[in-house]
Amino acid sequence: MVKGRLEAFSDGVIAIIITIMVLEIKVPHGFNLAALRPLIPVFISYVISFIYIGIYWNNHHHLLQAVRHVNGRILWANLHLLFWLSLIPFVTGWMGENNFAAMPVALYGTVLLLAAIAYFILTRTLILHHGSDSALAIAVGGDSKGKISLVFYALAIPLAFVNSWFACALYVLVAVIWFIPDRRIEKTLIS
Repeated sequence: MVKGRLEAFSDGVIAIIITIMVLEIKVPHGFNLAALRPLIPVFISYVISFIYIGIYWNNHHHLLQAVRHVNGRILWANLHLLFWLSLIPFVTGWMGENNFAAMPVALYGTVLLLAAIAYFILTRTLILHHGSDSALAIAVGGDSKGKISLVFYALAIPLAFVNSWFACALYVLVAVIWFIPDRRIEKTLIS
């Protein structure tokens, strides 16, 4: 199967996720800047999640540039990733509405962890389909950024019950690690 439908569907779902997140930010009833103050945690959680969704979209795009075709297993692995990403608006809203309380922050991290695992599964499924000597396999290599991310998420989830701000700092740290697009695939495809 050609990869175009998978890319188009994924792009559409990601666009809807971003739209849902911004629609969750309720317009205040006041007319001055003080009316915006209660929205600060909601806006901060939105910004973090928008960056995460952008990182996933960017890396998903790079990942699929190294792919020639897909099969049913790849379609299901991609849907698995999109499922976890589709929960980000819910946990984003819950975390922001509750001023970064422990349980919402921990659940946010759980969704991020499961999305990262799903991305790992998608990557491995693509490599399995295209071969261990494919450009994708060479580009992904040992995937140290992916493994570090999983560790940070796993640490942040229980840390949320000790200090939710430290847990959020780990989430931001992972986003910073991934913010600059992974150039391994581009370099491998150009070579």
